[in-house]
Amino acid sequence: MVCSEFHFMGMPVLHSKDLINWTIIGRVYSSFKFDPKYDTNEKYGQGTWAPAIRFHNNKFWIYVCTPQEGLFMTTSEKPEGPWEPLTQVVKTPGWEDPCPFWDEDGKAYLGHSRTGAGPIIIHKMSADGKSLLDDGVTVYTGPTAEGTKIFKMNGFYYISIPEGGVSTGWQTILRSKNLYGPYEKKVVLEKGTTAINGPHQGALVDLANGEWWFMHFQQTPILGRVCHLQPVIWKDNWPLIGVDIDQNGIGEPVYVWKKPNVGAVYPISAPQSSDEFNTQTLGLQWAWNHNPIDDAWSLSQQPGFLTLRALPAANFMLAKNTLTQKTMGNQGEAITLLDGSKMENGQKAGLCIISKTYGILGISKSDDKLFIYTNINGVETKQPINSSKVFLKIKLSDSPEQNRFYYSIGKQSFQPLGESFLIKPGYWKGPKIGLFSFNDAGGSGVAAFDYFHYDYDGPK
Repeated sequence: MVCSEFHFMGMPVLHSKDLINWTIIGRVYSSFKFDPKYDTNEKYGQGTWAPAIRFHNNKFWIYVCTPQEGLFMTTSEKPEGPWEPLTQVVKTPGWEDPCPFWDEDGKAYLGHSRTGAGPIIIHKMSADGKSLLDDGVTVYTGPTAEGTKIFKMNGFYYISIPEGGVSTGWQTILRSKNLYGPYEKKVVLEKGTTAINGPHQGALVDLANGEWWFMHFQQTPILGRVCHLQPVIWKDNWPLIGVDIDQNGIGEPVYVWKKPNVGAVYPISAPQSSDEFNTQTLGLQWAWNHNPIDDAWSLSQQPGFLTLRALPAANFMLAKNTLTQKTMGNQGEAITLLDGSKMENGQKAGLCIISKTYGILGISKSDDKLFIYTNINGVETKQPINSSKVFLKIKLSDSPEQNRFYYSIGKQSFQPLGESFLIKPGYWKGPKIGLFSFNDAGGSGVAAFDYFHYDYDGPK
């Protein structure tokens, strides 16, 4: 599975044997060099939108669009990589949500939408997947049609798309005997009587035992987009997703269902969240919020620590050396130990939560003195400390105004600092937690983090 990562670097690949327990196994790229604005915060909310991953001709293929730079692709013999450097297939603004398709005769095609969203357009594509051979044919125009997924079964071409918008829409299936249509339309999944709004774009998955499932996301007020798995049955060559609770002929999302029957029971696993910083590589859960500046961070400069050299920035939202990961679960807690002994005047470093708004907790240094410091959406709190090593903690909750920062000298008892606060989703992403280091006076001191432990109420 792959997902939108927007401006964060650079698109994770996850693996599961049962569609329930997932682990991050790779990242497709480490930086995006097709526009220098990805070195700054000028591209927040852009970057990679709604990729598709497919297996064809003994290779894995990923296609993705960025809203300004166009269509990109890459291949790999293994899903964990290494992935080929991104190829810019088409340089154009305004495309989104591509999906490749290879017909039974081996010919290649690509479907996509346009930002806005819609219509659905299909192009002929070269055998190597690195160029399109025509200007495309519009096959469907609908209300905010996007998230194109194309497949073929029992002589029918199918296009799976979400319509109606992320928070208020539904899932549609288009069906035709001809790739270019005309297409019949059937709404196959809607909110109905449930509280699962959307339900929005995803993909149909068929298993070796004949079962079908549908993975999609739901937009939530606090966590952002969360993933759902729905059962699928086929009737009259149409998929029925979820359960038709209100008996109107359209499926609705289920809250609980029997797990996919994959012939074995696999151990509970979840995407990585903690990191001891005791190897030469960062955990795969981490993503920089800009193109990384690789000489500004290290896992070897102080063995057993992640060191972040301060880069100049007027404020946290402009800071470049910020390392983030997704928040998960309804309740959670992240803790790190920060060594600020090598920080310089003007420097701020520590623990963060970031979206369009933000909260930071850490050490600030000024007049050769160290302070424990918070800044929550522009409201600062600080007080002097007599130690350069501080334990930092954030408690997370999906209840409004229930995030809270804490600190401790010696980890004996944590004290709150600043008020409780809410960080809403932004840039189509849920809030992300992480680590940061910057200097608003231009210095380049080093902050060292001993570990990052993130625990939450999901599977362990």
